[in-house]
Amino acid sequence: MILINGQPEDRIDARDRGLQYGDGLFETIAFRQNHLELLDAHLARLQRGCERLNLSVSLTEISLIKTEIQQITSTLTNDAVIKIILTRGVGGRGYQYAENIPLTRIISSHPMPEYPPDHQQGVDIRICEQRLAINPQLAGIKHLNRLEQVLARNEWRDSHIAEGLMLDIDGRLVEGTMSNILLFRNGELLTPEISRCGIDGVMRSLLLGTARQQDWSVYETQLTLDDLLTADEGLLCNSVIGIWPIRQILGQNRQWPHGPMTQKLQQWLPQAIMHA
Repeated sequence: MILINGQPEDRIDARDRGLQYGDGLFETIAFRQNHLELLDAHLARLQRGCERLNLSVSLTEISLIKTEIQQITSTLTNDAVIKIILTRGVGGRGYQYAENIPLTRIISSHPMPEYPPDHQQGVDIRICEQRLAINPQLAGIKHLNRLEQVLARNEWRDSHIAEGLMLDIDGRLVEGTMSNILLFRNGELLTPEISRCGIDGVMRSLLLGTARQQDWSVYETQLTLDDLLTADEGLLCNSVIGIWPIRQILGQNRQWPHGPMTQKLQQWLPQAIMHA
């Protein structure tokens, strides 16, 4: 089901700035067992992104988004993925946008992806050739321009490779094509800082917060591929996949166990989601 500005529809105006320029944001929310997971956190990030892009989103707009999500989920009988797209709306040709034009809201539901169950015990990954550009203004938010991720994800077709890791143009480890990465070394949790590029994932934030509540040592810092290769454990995460432990990297003579710290986070995750 798709709602565009509250109406059942599957087409947008060709002049919409989301289509013309990627001028907008999106969120992807898991709907499992009749429950929208981490909805408040997703909407809070959407609002932060609106502030960054100077999109004038009102509390009324957020209320409409919530209502339309509920309208869609009320029709669902299976687990699903709910996607929110918010664009600056319909504008003329050219980069300068008119002020006070109505935003475009697109709310849609999609089947929950079916990943192999053994991904919860470990996945094989690769390093992508495509690098991430550095742009602090866009770092952290889920803006609509995902061409870097599109190019990176299409570097491989081997179904045994679950994900690809992306570095920035300076060689720093940032994230996966669709996930964030957390490492464990000497009892410490390490994750790339998201100040220059990359997405500040909702699941990433939940796991970091959960780890801090358990008095773990947590560091958001600059990391390289060498930090991954010398880590004791590593995992990938996002709101749909949850947690995937890293098992090995294609082309690297290194394997990791399904380690105890990753297993603890996996055990804590369902309760953390329910109480978020």
